[in-house]
Amino acid sequence: MKISIITACYNNADTIEDTLKSVTEQTYPNIEYIIIDGKSTDDTLKIVSKYSAKIAKIVSEPDKGIYDALNKGIAAATGDVIGFLHADDVYAHSDAIKKVAKCFENQATDSLYGDLVYTSKDDLNKTVRTWISGEFRFSDLKKGWMPPHPTFFVTKKIYEKYGNFDTTFKIAADYDIVLRFLAVGKISTQYLPEVLIKMRTGGASNKSLKNIIQKSREDIRALRKNKVGGFGILFMKNVRKIPQFFKK
Repeated sequence: MKISIITACYNNADTIEDTLKSVTEQTYPNIEYIIIDGKSTDDTLKIVSKYSAKIAKIVSEPDKGIYDALNKGIAAATGDVIGFLHADDVYAHSDAIKKVAKCFENQATDSLYGDLVYTSKDDLNKTVRTWISGEFRFSDLKKGWMPPHPTFFVTKKIYEKYGNFDTTFKIAADYDIVLRFLAVGKISTQYLPEVLIKMRTGGASNKSLKNIIQKSREDIRALRKNKVGGFGILFMKNVRKIPQFFKK
């Protein structure tokens, strides 16, 4: 099984090397690593070039935002399964993709997700929040549940059937695609109960009040577009985050 990992980046020279090492040091042998760069003006591409021997494809050109970049990665991917690792995130350990592949092979599932920890922006070993996903039930989507998107691995055929990221969303296209796959497409999914990703705090959706408001509006639009619900579910989605701060 070939697993395509896509990293979209733009001026991430401060963090991209951790991400690159995290992928290139994975023990699973059949990884297709794709870098989609938005025409960085810092040293991002210089750092990426150091790892070019282990990168299947590097694209550097202007894009229309992260979801446009991720869609380019999906189009370029030739793997059986597609996953994303953002340019300031890392895999929790070197066997992460090996375990993902084994789960796909054993369960014959359309998708898979795991757990995630948010870390300090400056220290990947300092945990801020722990997102324990739990087993999936369709009814949970109406209770604000969603998997941590960076841990959400999906087969290529599902993207071909149900489409890529909707770029009319600027912050919440990941929530929209999860709802489209799980609620509308009712694809099969499997929970891998362990931390797969370490994500630095300070992402786009939470970096300012303006972004938080925009994220909430887009979440509502995603819920309504996919006929899952509205404000009540958004409220529960945010409430579900509170216990994460007490799991370290």
